[in-house]
Order: sequence, then structure tokens, then C-alpha cells
Amino acid sequence: MSALVFIETSEGKAKKSSQEALCYARALGGPVTAIVLGPADAAGLQDLGKYGASKVLHAANPKLEQGVIQAYATVIAKAFADENADVLVLANSSLATPVAAKVAIKSGASFASNVVELPDTGNGFKVKRSIYTGKAFCWQELKNAKKVLVIKKNAAEVTESGSAATITPYEVALTDADFNTTILSSEKATGHVLLPEAEIVVSGGRGMKGPEHWGILEDLAKVLHAATGCSKPVSDIGWRPHHEHVGQTGVKVAPQLYIAVGISGAIQHLAGVNSSKCIVVINKDPEAPFFKAADYGIVGDAFDVVPKLTEALKAAL
Repeated sequence: MSALVFIETSEGKAKKSSQEALCYARALGGPVTAIVLGPADAAGLQDLGKYGASKVLHAANPKLEQGVIQAYATVIAKAFADENADVLVLANSSLATPVAAKVAIKSGASFASNVVELPDTGNGFKVKRSIYTGKAFCWQELKNAKKVLVIKKNAAEVTESGSAATITPYEVALTDADFNTTILSSEKATGHVLLPEAEIVVSGGRGMKGPEHWGILEDLAKVLHAATGCSKPVSDIGWRPHHEHVGQTGVKVAPQLYIAVGISGAIQHLAGVNSSKCIVVINKDPEAPFFKAADYGIVGDAFDVVPKLTEALKAAL
């Protein structure tokens, strides 16, 4: 089963979520081709071979750097046909998911999003999907010859198995209709570790009592090489930037470890973190709803617990 994998990049390098998509495609058992749009680091493109790509199509048109969904769909749909791939694999994101839906329409392909496991091909082609904001799963059968799969974070483990990939320039004729959306400006999240890619996330809520107290969370995050996040009320009142808002209407995360400090655990916040491998909750209210979803809970004042936890980790790491 041959696969084409869309690689999202940040500063010219593949995102970890796209590395997961490559490893997922490799596990399907057939040849894997990656496609990268816009400027990219040549060495980084070759490195995609480590994760399973034998060939990398590089559409280097500078106009593709903006991430216009229609233009991306045009290029990827053509590559899907040119490579005669059976499956297109993408990692879930605000860019890749709508692109995937458009490619499925253009290609007449079956479409499934929020895929969490490799397909069951014993009798047809069935995928397990996360539904209802992660509260349940369903099995979906894809019957068309071509399939488009959007996988959730942690659907595949990133492992290296392969050598440098062959890079092939890929040009597609684009028209004004492909750029019928104009991006006037964009604001990129900043920080040592970006939230969507983080393996560990330290989040704070209104229990932190004010933005001036966020230093203890940043210290903990620094020790753990973690990203920082926050609940919606915190970003709404301006204590933290909106790109740190974790939840159903913010950034949905799936780290190996999620540490929630002073967050009560509203259902909208839980919807954004319930794919985390391990959840640790620190809250002085023993009745906080978040404790019901936690793997580990600490009942205590964050201003006492967090500094002691940071010092203990500094001594242990």
C-alpha cells in the first residue's frame, strides 16, 4: 500500500507531528513519499528518509510559504495522483485537516480524521477514530480506492529506520483561483518549546491569582523542557497570550505529560487535553473536577507545591 505524506514545516524543518505521520505511513508496509511545500532546509528534507520516506517531493514555490489552504490542496491532490498513491497521510493541525478534506474531494477519496491507530485491513479498510472531543471512539470503514487519513498526535511512535531520502523538485501550475484567500498578517507562537509540538506541558489557571505569579510555572517548565499553557479564562482576561489557551476552543494537546496547576477542570478544558498520556493535577480544592480525569493528583497550595516540585526535579535531573 503506497503512501504520500504531507510534511508541515516550521522554520524550514519538519514538525514532530509530521515525523509521526511518516512513521505511521511506513507501518502501512508500502513505499512512502513525502511532500513539502514552500521553502525548506535541504538537509532536513533528506533527514525525512530516517522516518520512512524514500523520496521527497519539494514544491519550493515561494508563494506556498503562506499556507493558503486551496493552493496546498491543489498541489497535494496533483501529487496524490502523479504518485499513484493509495493513501494520503497528514498530521492533524489547523492547516493540514482542512487541506486533507479538500484533497479528498478533489481526488474522490474516502476521508477520515482523528485517526488514532493503524487501519484494520483484515476485512476491508477500517480505522479507529477519536470522536466527541476524545470522549469516545468509533470504527469507520473507508471503501474508496484512495484514502485520506488525518492522524491525531501520538497515533504513531517516532522511530528512525532508514537513510537519506531522494529529493525531487516538484512544480505545479497554480492560478489566481488557488490564492483566492489573502493572508493579511499572521502571529506565530514563540517560546523555547511550542505548545502543539510539546512532549510536556505545564498549564495554569485562575488559581494562579495573577500574571505576576506565572514565574513558578515557567521555572517548572524550564526544568522539564516543557511548553507553557493556560485555561481559557486566563487568556480571556489577558494574564497570558491567547496562543497558550489550551482547550476545546484553543489548542488541543496530546503530550506525554500534562501538568495542570490551579485549573478546576471545566469540560471545555478537558476536551483539549484528554489525549495526554499522563495528567497531573495540582489544586488546593480536593473537589476540583480535574481530579477525576487525573492520573496523579496533589491537593495543596500551588505556591507551596510547585517550587518544591521544581527543586526536587532539579536535584533529580
